[in-house]
Amino acid sequence: MTSTPQRPEDENLGIGSNLLYGLQHVLTMYGGIVAVPLIVGQAAGLSSADIGLLIAASLFVGGAATLLQTIGLPFFGCQLPLVQGVSFASVATIVAIAGANGGEGGLPVVFGAVIGAAVIGLLITPIFSKITKFFPPLVTGIVITTIGLTLMPVAARWAMGGDSETADFGSMANIGLAAFTLATVLLLSKVGSATLSRLSILLAMVIGTLVALAFGMADFSRVSAGPVLAFPAPLHFGIPVFEVAAIVSMLIVVMVILVETSADILAVGDIIDTRVDSKRLGNGLRADMIASIIAPLFGSFTQSAFAQNVGLVAVTGVKSRYVVATGGLILVTLGLLPIMGRGIAAVPTSVLGGAGIVLFGTVAASGIRTLAKVDYRNNMNLVIVATSIGFGMIPIAMPSFYHHFPDWFETIFHSGISSAAIMAILLNLLFNHFTTGNSDQQSVFVAGTERSLRYRDIAALHEGDHFIGGKLYDAQGNEVPLQDDDDHAPRARPHASASQPRAEITT
Repeated sequence: MTSTPQRPEDENLGIGSNLLYGLQHVLTMYGGIVAVPLIVGQAAGLSSADIGLLIAASLFVGGAATLLQTIGLPFFGCQLPLVQGVSFASVATIVAIAGANGGEGGLPVVFGAVIGAAVIGLLITPIFSKITKFFPPLVTGIVITTIGLTLMPVAARWAMGGDSETADFGSMANIGLAAFTLATVLLLSKVGSATLSRLSILLAMVIGTLVALAFGMADFSRVSAGPVLAFPAPLHFGIPVFEVAAIVSMLIVVMVILVETSADILAVGDIIDTRVDSKRLGNGLRADMIASIIAPLFGSFTQSAFAQNVGLVAVTGVKSRYVVATGGLILVTLGLLPIMGRGIAAVPTSVLGGAGIVLFGTVAASGIRTLAKVDYRNNMNLVIVATSIGFGMIPIAMPSFYHHFPDWFETIFHSGISSAAIMAILLNLLFNHFTTGNSDQQSVFVAGTERSLRYRDIAALHEGDHFIGGKLYDAQGNEVPLQDDDDHAPRARPHASASQPRAEITT
């Protein structure tokens, strides 16, 4: 007789169900996990074969990290249904470090930065709960928004063809293919089932590639040039190089990853209705960091939980960690097939550009959603957001801005993510923690009233009513009492129907 599992996540559904649901997890995050090595590989000027190795390494390490997180070892792994993979939060910083150190030749510096920052992250996990107050939604929202905005130039360059040295860079054929891919993503998201909607980016890339093949815009001749099955080669791109400035820059990303993973662990615990204590949280964070330390040895980058898979757990109601562990085994298997990596690397750059607009834009939108939870009343949070994001956009709008600064300074601040994060942390400390000396008067930047139009306001004007000094008067000059709008309750008017619909237009 089978005993009932003590925890909902310990339920084992059997091999068939584990494979089916595990594959669904892999398909949900596949587009995201391969996007990072694609971006980094192209930014570093790698060949298709080497980009394929980066992709294979990311799949292999992501699968191994997923197994560690779900199955667990002493002190490592939260034993929850969390899919791990290379973190999107680190992309822009990796590209900046690689670019500052000569493209492909800068990859050892990138790997050294990831290892160094992850070691520090591992060491601080026991005290991380005490410093999370310095990474509230105000700071993490700024960083995530900046990540998405920083990557948009990458999407635009991809849509134009990727390599500015080629004759067809920016051609209507390339941009048209990117537009077709983007339209396919939107169409699948609108008219498809829930499954099609979740896989819209991946399916749109497949459809866009097939169209490119039909028009002679894709070349898969090199896919077969290499082994079909191979173990990821350790240190293929060289021995990691440790530079302090690069590690500091990457450490900011690692701190954001720790915050995000903490949120994912707590969220999935709440979704499946299981207990998550500080010990379990610490085990999960240590799994993230140890995976991030090992990943560069195989050619991958910082590891983190995938939020979209947390959402998939909520949608499907499948709570078993063994389902996700099976997904990890599938990822490991895919990572042992470098031919798949070469196939993905052969996807036309314009197709990636069309999908990237949505993919990177989603990252920015997630940050904006986080910032929407921030309280902006009677404080300087709006100024903090404005200044930090503006500071983060400087190296994107003007890449040469820091060329005359010291090398270590340029390495840190050439990344828009590092720039925005450092500014957000410092300003949050200045205005929200060290409050001594703060002005009692509201800043002119945040003192304005809410800019919104309500149906009743406009309808009142058509009925002969008018506003003077913030008060509403009818056609005879009598004041019409207004109800407080803070709770968005309807306005009380003697001659207006209480059931009349209200429209809101926010600018």
